[in-house]
Amino acid sequence: MTSRAERKYRVATAFQRRVGNPLLRRMPFQTLLETTGRVSGLPRTTPVGGRREGDAFWLVSEFGERSQYVRNIKADSRVRVRVRVRGRWHTGTAHLMPDDDPVARLRSLPRLNSAAVRAIGAELLTVRVDLDG
Repeated sequence: MTSRAERKYRVATAFQRRVGNPLLRRMPFQTLLETTGRVSGLPRTTPVGGRREGDAFWLVSEFGERSQYVRNIKADSRVRVRVRVRGRWHTGTAHLMPDDDPVARLRSLPRLNSAAVRAIGAELLTVRVDLDG
């Protein structure tokens, strides 16, 4: 990773940890992804942007396998997703999709989040969550 990309990653993750994620997790309209911490075993909730399509939920990680929630998915692919206003939690199995075109995928996801992911993202990675019945 170049030094510019590394700086971008550090600034973005520091902001997300201290301001963005704590604030967005409280918003009723925010989509949330809950993973199990790979070290602690505790639930970890991350605000994400994505879209449900049938029995799958699609999202794009802006920092690919460097994202903490992606690392958690690699350790335990069972997750929960809460979609939008008054959304209920849905359990599912997450799959990392390195062969999917994340830029094309972003075109089919909510515009505001997609623009933010493109702006700060350095290593885009598509994630698909197959939702349980």
